[in-house]
Amino acid sequence: MNLKKILVLFAVVGAVALFFLFDLQRFLTLEALKANRQMLAGYYAAHQGATVALFMAIYILQTALSLPGAAVLSLAAGAVFGALAGTVYAVCAATIGATLAFLVTRYLLRDLVAGRFGARLEGLNRELEQRGFNYLLFLRLVPLFPFFLINLAAGLTRLPLRVFVLGTLVGIIPGGFVFVNAGASLAAINSLADVASARVLGSFALLGLFALVPVLYGRLKGR
Repeated sequence: MNLKKILVLFAVVGAVALFFLFDLQRFLTLEALKANRQMLAGYYAAHQGATVALFMAIYILQTALSLPGAAVLSLAAGAVFGALAGTVYAVCAATIGATLAFLVTRYLLRDLVAGRFGARLEGLNRELEQRGFNYLLFLRLVPLFPFFLINLAAGLTRLPLRVFVLGTLVGIIPGGFVFVNAGASLAAINSLADVASARVLGSFALLGLFALVPVLYGRLKGR
């Protein structure tokens, strides 16, 4: 590992350590969002461009470093920017952050992990190279695995960057809209469980199954 990679790795570790050292997670809670909603809305009314840029920078950093708080940030997007604009800002920021996490994993951690688990990743690599978009779309649509784990796992494979970006962008739009739209009616939300209801999760699962249809068809045709 060269000096540049070592410096980037130390910067990532340092940023994560500072986040927990100063307990910045307390600002990314539903209670904190409700308490500061009027202040945030007022600041946005006076400084629209700066508010959007700051929000996206925070969301990108949170996602890139795999920190907690994505759900609250999506709710904040709806509460401050509205459902449609908030969805655009949140989805774009999450996609950029996920891409950065993907790249850090691939170029800083890939050799280390591949040296130990390379043989186990061969099957996954093969499937992702042949039908990567559909697999990734399924993982994004169906909340079976944490968002950050998918970013890190994909970085360890040979999945092309453009496929990762497109699959992530398309796959997180439904979930992003649900949370952002809920944030637009923030007063009615008492917990994050109120947003991710069984009906909503079931709808995502159905969408995920549709994403897998081309994969299943390809396997059956191959046999």
